[in-house]
Amino acid sequence: MRFRDSMQFGVLLISCLLIVLPSLSVAQKPNVVAVPAPRTSATSGKDMYLAYCAACHGREGKGDGPVATSLKVPPGDLTSLSRRNDGKFPSVQVVNVITGRAGVPAHGSKEMPVWGPVFMTMGQQHESEARLRVANLSDYVKSLQRK
Repeated sequence: MRFRDSMQFGVLLISCLLIVLPSLSVAQKPNVVAVPAPRTSATSGKDMYLAYCAACHGREGKGDGPVATSLKVPPGDLTSLSRRNDGKFPSVQVVNVITGRAGVPAHGSKEMPVWGPVFMTMGQQHESEARLRVANLSDYVKSLQRK
């Protein structure tokens, strides 16, 4: 192979690598970007679920959201909560997880709850609106239970 041919081959090889390598890294792990929580209606548990939970837990609650593969702790299957609790939906536990009172490793420590403070801020510190949000979100999760 002549020097010119080997140089052209090298340029071609580097060009191919520059095209292929970035796509390989994207295919392995999605790029997760943190953004502020969008404002939703406090009366729609479904809208809140889709805005705040579906990225990890999936649209149907099975733990297969688009961000799930990038998490260290896989999100739980929310559709089996009742089944795992002798057929009874664990309302108090779900409320505690949403507000941050229950320790869920993927949601942060008890000192760093996820949705409780966010809902308080959205409701301009009105506890009644935050409670309404939590209750409606919990009710929606209850509606996701497999029969």
